Amino acid sequence: MTRAATRKAIVEADLPSPEPQKSCALCPRLVTYRDANRAAHPDYYNGPAPSFGAASARLLVVGLAPGLHGANRTGRPFTGDYAGDLLYRTLAKFGFSQGVYAADPDDGLTLSGAMISNAVRCAPPDNKPTPLEIRTCRPFLLARIEALPRLEAILCLGRIAHESTLSALGVRAKDAPFSHGAAHRLARGVTLFDSYHCSRYNTNTRRLTEDMFEQVFAAVRDHLGRSPVTGADA
Repeated sequence: MTRAATRKAIVEADLPSPEPQKSCALCPRLVTYRDANRAAHPDYYNGPAPSFGAASARLLVVGLAPGLHGANRTGRPFTGDYAGDLLYRTLAKFGFSQGVYAADPDDGLTLSGAMISNAVRCAPPDNKPTPLEIRTCRPFLLARIEALPRLEAILCLGRIAHESTLSALGVRAKDAPFSHGAAHRLARGVTLFDSYHCSRYNTNTRRLTEDMFEQVFAAVRDHLGRSPVTGADA
C-alpha cells in the first residue's frame, strides 16, 4: 500500500490523532497507575508523553514507554532518566539535535530532522506494559508515523517497539526479525533499524555499549545521507 493510500485509509477508519489527549482513558490499569502517581507526585506531568521533535523528521525513534521518573515526570520522551542521557548525547553526536540537553523540557533543546515517540504513551507499572495496552496504543503510533511526510527511517529501541511498529505497518514479524544492528527495508519506502534499548540495565550489563549504540546511529546517518538535516522545531 502506498503512503497516500495508507493516509486515506486512516482518515476513512477514523483513527486517532498522532498524540493522545492527556486525559486518555483507554487503558484502565494505566489510568489507575497515573492517578496514583498524580497523588504521590502532583508536580509530575502524569499523562501520555507527547512525541518530541521536528514535524519534517526523516527519522523517527520509537521507545517502549515513559519512565515513571523520566518522561512521566517531565512530559518529554526520554527526558530525566539515564536512557535519555545516552539517547540525546548520541543524537547530538550524529547531528540530529541542536542545543544542550539538560534533562529538562525547558532546556531549549530542539531536534533536527528527527522525532522521538513511544510504542506506549503512558508510564506502566514496573516499566512493563501488557500486550493489550501495547495494542490499544498502537493506533497512535501508526498515526504518528503517517503524520511525518518526509519519514525515511524508523529506529526501534528494543523488541517491543520493533514488534509494535511492524504490526502498525502491517508487516509480519517473520519478514523483519528483531536483531540489534539490523536494518529492514519495508515496502512502504521506510527502512526500519533496530537497537537494544538504551536502558541503564542494558548498558550496565554491557548488553548495549555506547559504541554499539553509535554504530546503529552511524548506519541511520549513512542511510539518510551526509547532508545536513533540516527542520528543527520543538
